[in-house]
Amino acid sequence: MTDLFTVSPDEAAAAKEYLDRAQAESWNVPDIGPETPLIPVEKVGVIGAGTMGGGISMNFLNVGTPVTIVETQAAALDRGLATIRKNYERSAARGRFTMEEAERRMALLTPSLDLGDLADCDLIIEAVFENMDVKKDIFGRLDQIAKPGAILATNTSALDINEIATATKRPEAVIGLHFFSPANVMKLLEIVRAEKTSKEVVATSLAVAKKIGKIAAVVGVCPGFVGNRILFPRQQAAQALLLDGAMPWDVDRALTAFGFPMGPFAMSDLAGLDIGWQKEKSKGETLRDILCEMDRRGQKTGAGYYDYDAERRAVPSPVVEQIVRHFVAKKGGTPREITQKEILERCLYPMVNEGAKILDEGIAIRASDIDVVWVNGYGWPVARGGPMYWADSVGPAKIAAAVKDPSPYLRTIADEGAKFTG
Repeated sequence: MTDLFTVSPDEAAAAKEYLDRAQAESWNVPDIGPETPLIPVEKVGVIGAGTMGGGISMNFLNVGTPVTIVETQAAALDRGLATIRKNYERSAARGRFTMEEAERRMALLTPSLDLGDLADCDLIIEAVFENMDVKKDIFGRLDQIAKPGAILATNTSALDINEIATATKRPEAVIGLHFFSPANVMKLLEIVRAEKTSKEVVATSLAVAKKIGKIAAVVGVCPGFVGNRILFPRQQAAQALLLDGAMPWDVDRALTAFGFPMGPFAMSDLAGLDIGWQKEKSKGETLRDILCEMDRRGQKTGAGYYDYDAERRAVPSPVVEQIVRHFVAKKGGTPREITQKEILERCLYPMVNEGAKILDEGIAIRASDIDVVWVNGYGWPVARGGPMYWADSVGPAKIAAAVKDPSPYLRTIADEGAKFTG
């Protein structure tokens, strides 16, 4: 590796070659072979017509698979249908296909306000908001409605799918199909295999992923699965850097210089700072609480960690700078100059450590699967091959020496002078 911020053409070419192999390998699951029977999937049901549900539906409409989409309120259903239609009309206007093709795809979509209309679906994907009680209620109802042999999938990004499966009498039929937003664009599909998920359901999910043009990685159940679990320590590190004197734009600049399309604070603003935030419980204990209480909730309100102009262009915020300085003083922090190199190491090394834990626990089959997830789902730069491949270029021993509480697997790799990716 040249340095943390520079990639030579040869290094970039080697990383690309590695990723091509990794993406081919990610389809191979050790206990599932060509002899594993597949469940025919000729009709799909989607529960929820919001951003995720609509995007998921489009994947199937695009390949000619009929979809029944269900909502609880007519207004939400109408909004969802209008968004799908607008997306197709925009694509037709850009010449990607004809308006006739757009209409043909829309004709495959059946809207409904009745969960019972999913009774004849071969695959049902739940895409409602992240609440365990709500999801278990839906799966309990699906258990009564869905035909024998139907696959019951959840699009949860972090919740315990083993627990969701307990709401049914057919846990072998339950699986996680974690699409990434926007689901009709993003290539990654995390296929989350629960404890009792049958081989047939896993094999069919892989076949479905291939049919709709996704890049799949089969992972196990843990909070956040592979992608979000590795994201959590990066977000924690980014917040800790603010307490030491960095500003949000300093952190983001280091990550974009490394090759990410955006840094953690710009990403938070894009997603919305109020995801999971509850106004009635907020006591200004975190920077996020303070910003949300000021109605600085991200791009959608024109202000978050950054200020935004009419075109949603991010501008460093003097208001946030003062908020951060006041917050650090209140917490007893001592601000200091922090280099871009330190920012990068503190954000990325804990990700590698978490990846090592994931491998140790068997949540990911291969280190290269982690790289497939992070390149295709989170914008890890292709030229750097993914977090585990990149760790091998930095040196696992260097990372083990730098992180707090290195995982046993990271220590083993470091002590043996081995590599994660062979």
